[in-house]
Amino acid sequence: MSPYDPSAFPPFAVTVDLVVLTVRDHALCALAVRRGEPPYQGRWALPGGFVRADEDLSQAAARELAEETGLRAQSGAHLEQLATYGDPHRDPRMRVVSVAHLVLAPDLPAPRAGGDARSARWAPVGSLLEQDGFDTAGEPAPLAFDHARILADGVERARSKIEYSSLATAFCPPEFTVGELRRVYEAVWGVALDPRNFHRKVTGTVGFLVPTGGTTTRQGGRPAQLFQAGGAALLNPPMLRPEV
Repeated sequence: MSPYDPSAFPPFAVTVDLVVLTVRDHALCALAVRRGEPPYQGRWALPGGFVRADEDLSQAAARELAEETGLRAQSGAHLEQLATYGDPHRDPRMRVVSVAHLVLAPDLPAPRAGGDARSARWAPVGSLLEQDGFDTAGEPAPLAFDHARILADGVERARSKIEYSSLATAFCPPEFTVGELRRVYEAVWGVALDPRNFHRKVTGTVGFLVPTGGTTTRQGGRPAQLFQAGGAALLNPPMLRPEV
């Protein structure tokens, strides 16, 4: 067998990009940062950056999240690899392959910009996907790199996964009401759901929700029963997304 010659192959870099989703004010929101350095300086983008030589991918994702936004992975957050993006022209600096990650978490605090990010914000995914972000003057402009595609893929992954898994509870606090869980589904799917039908489905699925024995009036009106996520990883039958 002939010896391996690294110089026979062109060099390329590996980055991580983060699709961080949460529900704020009953809307599905994504974390966006305004780039402070070229390329695409001043444009909105997903948080992320280059993987260091001594890091694995999950370590790089956690570091970039903290450096660019001041947010840290929470124990209740869901983190998974989303997809790999390797178009030869996706980054004007050099050949760059990005491993995108999807993060789903309860309502997170306001982000704090750092690293090479000029500012950071939560933005409804509808505004980012329909208008592809905003430029320095606040006018519609495409997201940097191929981040509009990555964001769309991340949103679709979240929308499809809550159909057949208990992942929607990752957007909720440790104890939540059925009404709060329903608003998560409505925010992620972008549709209104019948409250009674939803209550029947989620409370009738074995292992989906577990009563805590407590109640709350934080939604106003009569006390509502509190639940926590059960041990079921898959929903049977699934919670199918309504057609729109």
